[in-house]
Amino acid sequence: MAKWLKWTINLAILSALIVACGVIYMQSVSNKAIIFNCSSELYDRHDNAEDDGKFYLLVDVLISAGNAQINYRYFHLDGTSAGMLLMQGEVKSMKPNSMTYNVSVKTKTESEDVAKKDWPEHMKYLSYISSLHFSESGRHNLSIEILDSDASQDYAVVLFQPSNTVCGCRIVNSRI
Repeated sequence: MAKWLKWTINLAILSALIVACGVIYMQSVSNKAIIFNCSSELYDRHDNAEDDGKFYLLVDVLISAGNAQINYRYFHLDGTSAGMLLMQGEVKSMKPNSMTYNVSVKTKTESEDVAKKDWPEHMKYLSYISSLHFSESGRHNLSIEILDSDASQDYAVVLFQPSNTVCGCRIVNSRI
């Protein structure tokens, strides 16, 4: 009887340790933030001027504790600002097999220092489509899909929808 009691106590302690390690591991994984710095070149195809239709897009992505922030920054070729669009919301779901984050945007801030008529077409489209969603449902849904990544090289290729933008990204901090 004494051996049976010792084995029962030992198994109970071992089970408690395994559960505690699992809880600690899940806490450490779920609290880690994902930070990407992404860039892309934009071309307004309908624009006839050679340099006027070219812009740089920088996208900063922060996903942490179920919240998401996406900051689209647009620049002219000379480095001057062409506009900014900041979206904040929450991560609704994450599909691990496709590495897709579905984000429900609650707030949007647009730059006021650049006239809307001078915005890049991509920014005009993103502002328009998100405004439609905000007026219909009060939310704008978007997805961030990691098409390819190599954490050892600190890079990822990311698709942003509904803007249909593919960017090369530097991985600043990641749990992928």
